[in-house]
Amino acid sequence: MIKGQFTFVAIIKIRTMRFVKNSAIMRKTILIFLLSQSVYISNAQNKPDKEFLNFAQKQDSLFTRAYQQRDTISFNALFSEFMEKYNLLKPSDKRAFNGYYFNASYNLCCTYALLNNTKQALYYLNKSIKDGYSDYLHLLGDSDLTILRNEAEFKKLIQSLRETADYHYILQKAAVYNLNDKREVPSFTYQSEEQSDLVTLRKFFKLDSVAGSGNEVSKILNLMHWMHNLIPHDGNHDNPIVKNAMNMIMVCKKDARGLNCRGLATVLNECYLAMGYKSRFVTCLPKDSLGTDNDCHVINMVYSNSLQKWLWIDPTFDAYVMNEKGELLSIEEVRNRIILNEPLIINPDANWNHRESQTKSSYLDYYMTKNLYRLQCPLNSEYDLETRKPGKEIIYLDLLPLDYFRQSPDKKVDTYNGTKLIFYKTNNSTIFWQKP
Repeated sequence: MIKGQFTFVAIIKIRTMRFVKNSAIMRKTILIFLLSQSVYISNAQNKPDKEFLNFAQKQDSLFTRAYQQRDTISFNALFSEFMEKYNLLKPSDKRAFNGYYFNASYNLCCTYALLNNTKQALYYLNKSIKDGYSDYLHLLGDSDLTILRNEAEFKKLIQSLRETADYHYILQKAAVYNLNDKREVPSFTYQSEEQSDLVTLRKFFKLDSVAGSGNEVSKILNLMHWMHNLIPHDGNHDNPIVKNAMNMIMVCKKDARGLNCRGLATVLNECYLAMGYKSRFVTCLPKDSLGTDNDCHVINMVYSNSLQKWLWIDPTFDAYVMNEKGELLSIEEVRNRIILNEPLIINPDANWNHRESQTKSSYLDYYMTKNLYRLQCPLNSEYDLETRKPGKEIIYLDLLPLDYFRQSPDKKVDTYNGTKLIFYKTNNSTIFWQKP
């Protein structure tokens, strides 16, 4: 039985849940919630068909009952009824409700497998994967599918899914960079804390008091905690048009709203710059070889002079990462340790909006493993960087592993509302992670 296909879409789009140890009924109840929440988030700007949502939720509960009763006749009838209405949806709603579709196929596969009907089980497993099912690790361990394990077709399906959905396997294959890549890339710059907007930001929000009187690392962490508590994460909406810390904080307070992960990292980045810390925000992206994963996560890298290294700082989850000795790690170090299966620890108070604690399993082993495949950050770290204006240029650098399928062009230029967006690519990790 499926146990959490939509692991990172629900509510904040980047959280994971694993249900292997829960009862089938509990797993199903949670899954219905995840599916319904994912519809609103993935289609926030174009409201989905609420009538179909109600139908899909009801039908999903009936699918569960048919699964529990091993009733394939009822299941197939319900599935046909679902498909009749699903096929009448407009394309955007089909995408929004696709999870119900392949979830039903997967559960019907499980039902047939439990009845020892190998042929039909494999048919619906193949169908569910083609339609979007991608939880490789769950499929490997699902006890419902025991009868299929030795089937050649099952092994073939598993291997094909592994290439696109076993994120640790994918990241391990992406370990190799080219340190001899000499493609020309502009230098990184960091705006001085004496810049007038940064001075205003520092004074207005009393960032010296926020940072406290401790050592450098404690100040860096205190600023992250403050940002996490000041503005909630909200993955349902775009960030304000004017994307600087002062404006975004004010808009959030005025409208009682939050920011997505990019907005939070942008605001915190400017606060670090205002305090004299060299900082960048980094977009962490998946390989997405199928072109179906629009999810990514944005965090900060802040340079500690006392430790002589970059630090992983995530305001969305109030999270930092350590090794087994309790030493704080950089994004580069975390990525390498995931690849090498070396110990990683996240701070015990890491959380989402003070409503859900984060664990290493959910945060690092699954979500960030998926999203540490390729990395991007602006070359110029400064106030109001991403507010689009006619005549403005914003320059980014993409760090790509050698096995990425889209290596060219070396430089790409786009224009958006008069703003020129310039993207450079490199396979040289030393350029991307260079010290300030």
